[in-house]
Amino acid sequence: MAFQWRSHVLAAALIAALSWVSGAGAAEPQVPVLWDAKERLPKPDLAALPRLRFLTTTDFPPFNFLDGAGKLSGFHIDLARAICAELGIVDKCQIQALPWAELQGALERGEGEAVIAGIAPTSQSRQTYAFSRAYLQFPARFITARNKALAEPLFDKLHGKRVGVISGSAHERMLRDYFGTVQVVPFDKPEALYGDLKAGKIDAAFGDGMRFAFWLGGSDAAGCCRFAGGPYLAPEYLGTGMAIATRADNPALAAALDYALQEISMKGTFAEFYLRYFPVSFF
Repeated sequence: MAFQWRSHVLAAALIAALSWVSGAGAAEPQVPVLWDAKERLPKPDLAALPRLRFLTTTDFPPFNFLDGAGKLSGFHIDLARAICAELGIVDKCQIQALPWAELQGALERGEGEAVIAGIAPTSQSRQTYAFSRAYLQFPARFITARNKALAEPLFDKLHGKRVGVISGSAHERMLRDYFGTVQVVPFDKPEALYGDLKAGKIDAAFGDGMRFAFWLGGSDAAGCCRFAGGPYLAPEYLGTGMAIATRADNPALAAALDYALQEISMKGTFAEFYLRYFPVSFF
């Protein structure tokens, strides 16, 4: 009964994931939509806000990095500017890059109002920060050889198959719990996992969809493989996704960010950014 229960939970997670993907029945690329179009958030009045400075880093591509000209660029940079435009405070908007270890102290000292750098919302981090709602999540995905692509439902189709996964990862725990009939093949390094998949030594690989997407689009994969099934969203294993952090005593700003993020999503601006920085969609 426990095993059957897990399979039902996985199916529910999959249905939820697909319901959040724009054009779920259409051809790739797919764009995640994490906002309910029927929910209308109130537009905030930020006339009294003297400044909105986003703090970020320079070493987290494609989210934030220095381009060839030394200019701060990336998904987060474009998103921060779009938020300011949506809130009508472009003239008050700033973006500053700092080392990761200095972000929390800078926010607490009032040197910035928000951190957009991948701080994960957890029970511990929520004691320090107030967070916007998640604007991007990272599903687990299967990848297979291109000529062995599988469609949902994968539960029966993977029975007895050799599936590679990074040893000790959340994805390994998820694979063992939800796909208990596969032969789990642990790997210490992604390079070995990809090599065995290309060589046909394993039937599939299971792991982080974003990392898989970059590999699939790179020269090492050389068009060998593709996504199969999914995406699978499982917060209890993979976290709740990316959100913008503000000081814990400033939930009003977090709510204002929610409004802007929803508008950016509904107007298609988020989709433009997503496809610009993730040309191989991991949804």
